[in-house]
Amino acid sequence: MMESQALDFPKIDAVLRANGTGEVTINGTSHAIQAEDEAAVLSQALRLITETAAQLGRPVRASTTDPDGQGLIVVSPDGIVSEAAPAKPSARRQQDPAPAIPAPAQQAPAVATPAAKETPAPVAPGVKETLEPAAPVTFSEAVNRVQEPSTAAAAPEPVTRRSLKETSFLVSAPVLEPATRGWRGTLTRLGFRMEPSPDELAEREDIRTVSQHWPGPRTVAVVNRKGGANKTPTVVMLSAILARYSGAATVAWDNNESQGTLGWRTEQGSHDNSVLDLIDSSQTLLSPSTNAAEIARFVHHQTSDKFDVLRSDENEEGDHEVTAEEVDIAHQVLTRYYRLIVMDSGNTARSANWRRMIHHTNQLVVPVTAIEDRAEAARLTLQTLESRGGHAAELARNAVVIVSESTDAKRSMSGDALKRAKDEAGRIANGFAPHVRAVVRIPYDPALVNGPIRYDALQPATQRAWLAAAAAVAKGF
Repeated sequence: MMESQALDFPKIDAVLRANGTGEVTINGTSHAIQAEDEAAVLSQALRLITETAAQLGRPVRASTTDPDGQGLIVVSPDGIVSEAAPAKPSARRQQDPAPAIPAPAQQAPAVATPAAKETPAPVAPGVKETLEPAAPVTFSEAVNRVQEPSTAAAAPEPVTRRSLKETSFLVSAPVLEPATRGWRGTLTRLGFRMEPSPDELAEREDIRTVSQHWPGPRTVAVVNRKGGANKTPTVVMLSAILARYSGAATVAWDNNESQGTLGWRTEQGSHDNSVLDLIDSSQTLLSPSTNAAEIARFVHHQTSDKFDVLRSDENEEGDHEVTAEEVDIAHQVLTRYYRLIVMDSGNTARSANWRRMIHHTNQLVVPVTAIEDRAEAARLTLQTLESRGGHAAELARNAVVIVSESTDAKRSMSGDALKRAKDEAGRIANGFAPHVRAVVRIPYDPALVNGPIRYDALQPATQRAWLAAAAAVAKGF
């Protein structure tokens, strides 16, 4: 009833920011808000909207925008808040038959863009796609409300004898937790139980995907024959997210045929051992009497991101190239101590260690920056694997391509240049989409450009994009 009385006039837009500021715009008049936290900003915003409803003597609609997305609420003159129900199609549209759409011969995978609003986010399993609006309540009711027994109880059905095997008291449907983020989350904490937004549901589903355990070890190979394609940051980010959420023992292995850079972008332990030292000690490490803690002598633990790094040989002479047999030995050792191996690689798809890495790979990841020569190198890498047939071709078809925006110094770029950079990333992502299982875009983040890479140093939008990328990879396990 309250929602049916709410009109589109006046036009009210409310913005809630994570830094404790906000803004309520009523028919073009802006009211800036600054407070200690999100809850205080929301309280002031609701006060302004409620005063407007009281002046009009009827409920009003307000569009909400926060870091989690957009929504629509209805506020009454008494301060009662409810979530507006989705718009229903007109009767004429309901009567029109749906046009027949011929199925395409092959459906291209969608390009995952976690920050985009135009693409509907996936809905968690067991959750209806159209959520019922939360029941309107006041602040006092939200705090003091007591569940009343129903007065209109249905007449009990006659009891018939059934087998105990056909009876279960377990609830099979998952309970949907209320919103925790943005306007919806703040309203939930104030006592207005709100359903999570589609964006929050999508994030929960990605977290569930990367948190799963799978039978047996899995090996991920990160490949692109062109240097500067973001291979090493991709290895670090995937390792960090999968280790953090799944809790699985994870190692990032620099499988460069000579000297790689993974050790330069990660923490170093109390030793300088590399893959060659691990290979030399393989018999001891594979002995049944050796305990799991001994692997720490050869890998470098990442204290905040919870994964280990197996560095490539850093011999100053650089006179050793890893062989296919050495890859087999190192892989055998690592699969005894780890459930997940993420392999960095060199730029030579013809080298023996590169080809042997592909033999052990379960999921292929092809990173590329939004520069045409990196994209072309990625295409040729996939083409090479596809032409080899068998397992290599299957990896290419089920690959995950991760397109990162250019790592150029963006602070000096104009608005037009930034738009061109984003457009180029979109063009490259769309170009790969028909040929692989998934494509994910990653926004530019200065924390990925230089120095050690740590997940906590990334901007929230970048963390969200990498979570989507890790979920796409984990679906291939």
